[in-house]
Parts: sequence; C-alpha cells; structure tokens
Amino acid sequence: MGADRDGGSRRTPGRAVAYAACGVVLLAGCASMPDSGDLRGVESTPRQDTQLRVFAMPPSKDAPPSAIVQGFLEALTSDDPNYSTARQYLTGQAAKVWRPEQSTTVLADGPGTEADRSGGREDGAEFSFTLTGTKVAAVDAQQAYAPASGPYNQPVHLTKDKKTRQWRIDALPPGVVMGKSDFQRNYMSVNKYYFASNTTAASSAQPMAVADPVFVRRRVDPMTQAVVSLLKGPTTWLRQVVRSSFPTGTQLEKGVTSLTPDDRSKLTVPLNDKAARIGESRCDEMAAQLLFTLQNLTPAVDEVTLRAGDKQLCSLAEDRVADVAARGATQRPAYLYFLDGEHRFVRIASGSSGTKAQRVPGALGEGDKALRSVAVSRDEQSAAGVGLDGKALYVGATVSGGPDEELVLRSQGKAETDRLTQPSWDAQGDLWVADRDPKHPRLVVLRQGGGEPLEVRTPGLDGRINAVRLAADGVRIALVVEKGGKQSLLIGRIERDEKDAERPVISVLELRSAAPELEEVTTMSWAGDSRLVVVGQEQGGVQQMRYVQVDGSTPEGPAPAALTGVQEIAASDDDQVPLVAYSLDGIVRLPSGEQWQKMVKEGSGPVYPG
Repeated sequence: MGADRDGGSRRTPGRAVAYAACGVVLLAGCASMPDSGDLRGVESTPRQDTQLRVFAMPPSKDAPPSAIVQGFLEALTSDDPNYSTARQYLTGQAAKVWRPEQSTTVLADGPGTEADRSGGREDGAEFSFTLTGTKVAAVDAQQAYAPASGPYNQPVHLTKDKKTRQWRIDALPPGVVMGKSDFQRNYMSVNKYYFASNTTAASSAQPMAVADPVFVRRRVDPMTQAVVSLLKGPTTWLRQVVRSSFPTGTQLEKGVTSLTPDDRSKLTVPLNDKAARIGESRCDEMAAQLLFTLQNLTPAVDEVTLRAGDKQLCSLAEDRVADVAARGATQRPAYLYFLDGEHRFVRIASGSSGTKAQRVPGALGEGDKALRSVAVSRDEQSAAGVGLDGKALYVGATVSGGPDEELVLRSQGKAETDRLTQPSWDAQGDLWVADRDPKHPRLVVLRQGGGEPLEVRTPGLDGRINAVRLAADGVRIALVVEKGGKQSLLIGRIERDEKDAERPVISVLELRSAAPELEEVTTMSWAGDSRLVVVGQEQGGVQQMRYVQVDGSTPEGPAPAALTGVQEIAASDDDQVPLVAYSLDGIVRLPSGEQWQKMVKEGSGPVYPG
C-alpha cells in the first residue's frame, strides 16, 4: 500500500525496493522500476521526488541486538502513520508506554550506536546500547521547534523474550530521534494562525492574524495534522499574546480521522458540539484561521465550510477572508524608501524598474535635515528619521504642506555608535527605537509616533540592542543584540498591560535565537508572517544571506542570490515585492527569479513600510 499526497491510502502499481541494510521499503509512486541492470546503492534520505514513500521493514527472525536497534531507528524515519512497524521492535509493555508524539530530537547526523559491554552479551538474555550524536534541534509535544546543542547520549536496553527467544527493546529514550537529513525529509513547517489578543490592524480595526509555526509529518496527512494542531491551541511561547476563535474543547467530530478538500478546493471541517452554538461572525473568524493555516498546503484549499453535527455553521471563501481578518501587511507597499547620496529622504515606486528617486513629501523629505536612517509607518502616512549624528529622532507626515517635523527623542550617548538605532513602526502606528547610550540603554515606544516615551521592560535581555524590527502582527519583535563581540538575532514576545491607558506597561519577554548558527549578524528584516531575511556570518566564515524562521529553523526553498558587502537589507511581507539591499554596489534589488540589479549608486538605508 502507498499513500497519496493528501495522506489517504491507495494502491499503487509501483514496485517496492527493499534496502535491507537500512530496514526500509521505498515506494516511488507509480514510477516503473528497471527489470535488469546493476544493483546500486539507494540514498537513505532522498528529497527530490515528492511522491517517494518510505515504509519500515519489521524485524527479521533471530535478528541480533544490533540489527534490532538499527531496524528500530530506521523505522522511526519511515512514513508509517502510527509507527506500528517501529513498535514491533519493542516488547509488548514498551510498545504500550512509548509515546513517539512526545518529542522529536534532531541530531546533526543519524544516531550512532555504541554497545555497552557491561550490559550483557548477545548469547545471554540482556543487552544494552547507547545512542550517540550531536543535538541540533528538538520538536516538543506541541510540535514546536527549538534549536538545541550539546551531546546526545541515551541508553537502549534489550531483552530476549522467554517464549519466542527473539531480541526486543524494553527500555528506550522518550519520543523519536533522527538525523537532520531524515528530519528534513519527514517533517515540514506549517504556520497555524491565531489572533493577537490586544492589537488590531490600525487601518481597519480587524483582528490581526499571528503565525504560530509547528512541524508536521510531511507525508502523513499534513492537512489533518495542521487542523488538529490548530484546534489544540497556540504553542506555549505564543499563548500569552494570542487568542483562538474556536471555543475551548473544540475538536474534529468523533470518528473523523482525515480531511480532504473536494474537486472545487472546498474543505468541509466537521467539529464536535463545542462549536455548535457560535455566532456567524465568530464562525467566520474560525474559518479565517483555517484558511490562513491551510493556504500553503497541497492540495490547495480555497474555501472552508464548518459543520457541527448536521448543522452547517458557516462557509468562507478565500476572496472574502480579507473582510474578516488582517494578515501580515494589509496592502502592498506603494514605495521603497531610502536616503540619497546627500542623506535626503527619497522614494521610488515599489516594484518600479526605474532608478530615479523623488523627495518624499513632507517636512522630513522636503526639509534640509541630513538623516542616517528612516522608517515609514505601515499606512505610509507618517515617517521617522534619525539625524546624521544619531542623537535626535524626528517624526513627520509624508504629505506636502503639513507641519514641521517634530523632535520626539534625544540620545545622550557620547559616541555615534552609542546613540539611536534605526526606528521601526508596529501595526498599531506606534514607533519603536533603541537608545544605546551605555549610561542609560533602553528600548522605547512612542505611541502614535509621539508623546512621552515609554520604556519597554526587557527582562532576560543580555547585551546591547543594535537593531529593532517589529513584525506586522504587533506581538513579535526582532532584535540584533551584541554581547562579547558577537551579534545575535533574537525574537521576543510583546506583552501589553493596559490597565493604565495613559501609561501602559509594555514588555518584551522570552527572547530566543532565530539564527543560532550566525555569530555576526549584520542586518535583518521581516520577510513574511514567520520568516526573516538575515545577513551575517558563521564562526570563521564569510558573509552570507539566508532566510530564517522565528523558531530558529531554516525554511524550505533557496536562499537569496549571493551579494557581497551587504550592510542593510529590506524586505516586505509580500513575497512578490523584491528584496532590496545596500551593499558595496550601492542600492540593489532582487526581483523574483532574477539576479541582483543596481538601482542607484549613491544611497543607503533602504526600507519598506514597517
């Protein structure tokens, strides 16, 4: 039996190839197999064929302890939905208590096995091994990914069944363990979506969708896995700042084990009675959560219908989801903004092939102040600029004839590198900036771009903030933090206590690394709901540009084309808008599927709204 791409079971005329040394069976869809020719080795983790299926082989009779352990480890990398074959390598009691869904430990290479000479002999009734390796990541019971490091050493104990005289594993590590290449073949990252608890889209007051990335098994009905994970609620790290429109306790209807859209790309999701009495607007929000979550899965879903028992609750099509909730940037940026060779504030139409920039309307662009960095609000109605010496932060409108720019913050740092960072606007129209003054380092929020600065609490921050970027959802912040000569990319969760409406308490909590392999992060920018583009270098390496996920994993797909001497990078939530960088060649852009193209020779500080 093979599995089709939506996880259902079907028969295939393709042949199975047994790779006995690894204990797996590979099924390559309907591909024909040669009937003659030389026997060649089979790659254990092929990735180029999306139809490829890997199924485990059960233990052979009289297999020695080493073969039992190796067969079990290979069975963990198979596409067996319930690990039923892997359980055949365990004693009956061990198979009952083993919980593969509890965790997945990812090692740099496949786990090694070292026989424990004190743990018995193969001609006896007991034997022990130690699984070894170097940890690179872990996926927990909520399917949340986190980078990891350090050695992996876990015991495995085997015993010989008194009746069958066959070796079986009776004690093993929790969860599943596999090498990085097997993990990449077996798992895929999926963004499930919730709504920000205390923030809405400034332009529409709609609920703002927040991506919560999790990993699901790639060829074991990922659509159903994603829906089940969504219904269970947000992961622990995000739970404090988001809400779900699904009532507590909502699950798939009893007996429903798989979800598949129909031939019109419409998915019907049958729910239990917890959702039976919801109103229409809340049901639309639930459907929007599902549509956002399933948007990038295959097969595509263009419409979601929710049902409880015999009652249809609501139906929402993709062309109407924007009326229900906002996700990412609410509109494509109209302009790319940057500073020209004289440090004046200029812009070019977004996506334009032209290279002639025009002054930005308003006091900041039309005045005579030289700037070192700028930021533009997400509605492109306001802008902020830091003076050339880094001391002063100004805010002004981006329309002609408005009032003069306003000085909203001043740093007392003695050196230019100890003053203000580039500012960043959040989804609610608040302005964020870090003051690097060693005597008074602080992260500051200016509500609606002005007023009395609010100092943000940053418990757990260890180092100096050198860059600040706010996610479009308003609940996550990316920081470049310097400590001990190294610059790291960290993601924090923004919590707001607004009991005092005039002086709310804002905190950035549980900072975590998003690019653990990079020691010298030069610049970064949000490039999607849970993705950033970052420029930096590994220890002893050369500068490189790559995409990273907020959880520290590497997204699928190619990295941006190489570019030398990058000092600043700008990206949009809309992946159809080109990347733009300030490099040794001036300001350059990277249209989709093309190479870097020069825009202007004299210029710096490119930004999209945000």
